[in-house]
Amino acid sequence: MPIFVIKHVTTYHYRQPVAFGEHRMMLRPRDDGDQVVLDSEIAIAPKPRKLSWTRDELGNYVATAQFDRRAAVLRFESTIRLDHCAMNFAAHDIADEARTFPFARDEDHPPVLPPGKAHPRVQSWAEGFLRADGTADTYDLLIGMTQTIKRRFKHAARHEKGIQTPEQTLKLASGSCRDHALLMIAALCHLGFAARFVSGYLYLEGDDKPEEAVLDGGNTHAWAQVYVPGPGWVDFDPASGTVGNKNLVRIAVVNDPREAIPLQGSYFGRSADQIAMKVAVRVAAAQA
Repeated sequence: MPIFVIKHVTTYHYRQPVAFGEHRMMLRPRDDGDQVVLDSEIAIAPKPRKLSWTRDELGNYVATAQFDRRAAVLRFESTIRLDHCAMNFAAHDIADEARTFPFARDEDHPPVLPPGKAHPRVQSWAEGFLRADGTADTYDLLIGMTQTIKRRFKHAARHEKGIQTPEQTLKLASGSCRDHALLMIAALCHLGFAARFVSGYLYLEGDDKPEEAVLDGGNTHAWAQVYVPGPGWVDFDPASGTVGNKNLVRIAVVNDPREAIPLQGSYFGRSADQIAMKVAVRVAAAQA
């Protein structure tokens, strides 16, 4: 069972000292059954006047910082130590009554919350995973959709804000991890599954560096969770084609990707005052 050590640094640079509005952070991982935060620390410069923590209705940790000092540089450094247990997903984990799709949903099943009615092209693509009579093996359906996105869609990192619509991702056959996740969620919601968006970190095996190594980007990640009777919420990563939570650290689970932005806030000044925003992430593992 590995211990993940995560460092996430975001730095804003301005041409002159500016005043800061409230900043909202989602940087602390969730305390789920398969991941437990051992230590969590966040250093902010300049030091905020007030830093408060809450948990939203889905159990995500949200921090809010309020400032009373002006500065030309605003820096957030989050350091996390997390105990992580990899959980697999197998066909026999599914409850007997749900092994063939469609299946009846009992009172414990979460509501299906699609991100708006799926585009007809997305509906048609989703239904392509079903047999002619509209049924499917539940396990094969979920695995097949995950791996099809991995095989047929180009994965392209995109650091700009925003997210493609599922129909755009289908048309382009390309997108970022968050685009692939949203396509899978839209398709499964159309079929009647409860599915939600996950943002967090990806540990790249063999990419460990000594503590003094320079931080690099690329370890923030997004994927989907699907509710499956029996195991409950299961992680599906269509960008990599993998199933289960191995090497994935959840920060937030949301119904709308816009609710999972790691850091957002405002400043008071001219639009030309902001020079750059730099993000650096490092995820390393050590045996417990």
